[in-house]
Amino acid sequence: MAQVLEFKLPDLGEGLTEAEIVRWLVQVGDVVAVDQPVVEVETAKAMVEVPCPYGGVVTARFGEEGAELPVGAPLLTVAVGETASGGASDDADTQGSGNVLVGYGTSDAPARRRRVRPAPAQPAPAARSEAVRREPVLPDAAVPASARPGPAVAAAADGQRGGSGEATGPVDGPVPVISPLVRRLARENGLDLRELTGSGPDGLILRADVEYALRAAAQGRPAAPSPEPPARVAPATTAPVPAASVPATSAPAPGGVRIPLKGIRGAVADKLSRSRREIPDATCWVDADATELMRARAAMNTAGGPKISVLALMARICTAALARFPELNSTVDQEAREVVRFDHVHLGFAAQTERGLVVPVVRDAHARDAEGLTAEFARLTESARAGTLTPGELTGGTFTLNNYGVFGVDGSTPIINHPEAAMLGVGRIVPKPWVHEGELAVRQVVQLSLTFDHRVCDGGTAGGFLRYVADCVEQPAVLLRTL
Repeated sequence: MAQVLEFKLPDLGEGLTEAEIVRWLVQVGDVVAVDQPVVEVETAKAMVEVPCPYGGVVTARFGEEGAELPVGAPLLTVAVGETASGGASDDADTQGSGNVLVGYGTSDAPARRRRVRPAPAQPAPAARSEAVRREPVLPDAAVPASARPGPAVAAAADGQRGGSGEATGPVDGPVPVISPLVRRLARENGLDLRELTGSGPDGLILRADVEYALRAAAQGRPAAPSPEPPARVAPATTAPVPAASVPATSAPAPGGVRIPLKGIRGAVADKLSRSRREIPDATCWVDADATELMRARAAMNTAGGPKISVLALMARICTAALARFPELNSTVDQEAREVVRFDHVHLGFAAQTERGLVVPVVRDAHARDAEGLTAEFARLTESARAGTLTPGELTGGTFTLNNYGVFGVDGSTPIINHPEAAMLGVGRIVPKPWVHEGELAVRQVVQLSLTFDHRVCDGGTAGGFLRYVADCVEQPAVLLRTL
């Protein structure tokens, strides 16, 4: 007999408590192997493919694409030991893989791993009963109105049917609903799910059922389903419908678009808001003649070897400046009322991606040369654009370098990347009139801006740091003193 195992959303590390389902990689009825990725989720820090530690047949999925699930919530159930004939088999693994992500897995990997064949039969009754209670996402085939179960479906889901198959009384347990999003949609609009007749498999209440009832309520009609059920398509081909798009008696006035602050965008919003609330920041800036820096870079790149980026040179200047002014490589412990200075520089840098702004971190940037910094910047930028950065590569920074010059702007007042104490902004490097050696000339000019936490230092320290950075930009030979 097949054993049904439940796989829950694992702890993804770095204090993350929830994740959004971006894309399911398996369907109900698919055969999965141990450690096979089954779902792609997006956290506040990165996109992650979650592998399943069990091998067998998928009997249920929990949550639609677009739904947010807390850590520990069920993701799917797997019938371990299921064969093509629906019986048990030794071909499937009954043990976990022992690895994968933080917070789940078993102690040892199985001695063997063999793939089982797909089972066309329906999941075992126990698995189906558990799937109903857990609100699974099942294949979304349309059910004719004549085949819809009656009001007793909710009671049947909890084993409360009488001998004749009719309901024995009011339902006090959970109502069978296709997903948590549907339950929330009904709750936010004051709809009692016990009054609905589900059109899904085993009487499950689908999103279409709730939307039909809400439209009926808005038009003053009975909430009972019409002879023809609402047209629906499979979840795999449609995006989740935001609750705000469903008509309700208290719906906001038309004419605006609501965009949820979640995922990376939500995390950025929370961090920036916290930075403004907690950090008394100040900004100073200076124009610098970057002509000699650009000449030095050109000389490096013509000498052979990997090309050196401007960002890497600015990072090398930053680490040298932080060695002179360590106050800016720190954080404030508000509870202890202490400033904590770091003995290392984990340098964050702003990277714009299709999924939003992220800040990858170069570990031990102070110990890397310009060539090593260039390579690490390129690697992290590529991972950021591909959405494969790990949580560890997005946290732990002690100072941030923001090259907003790539957007074609000269200056900015950066918001500090909480809980750091400072951020250096670099504008575009463009030809401008400049007094050089007593004469007017066209030089390559850049604007540098420093936003700092006024609790860790005064303006004199911040000014000294920025002036040293500008001196290194104007005369790269100044760096030779610290190499």
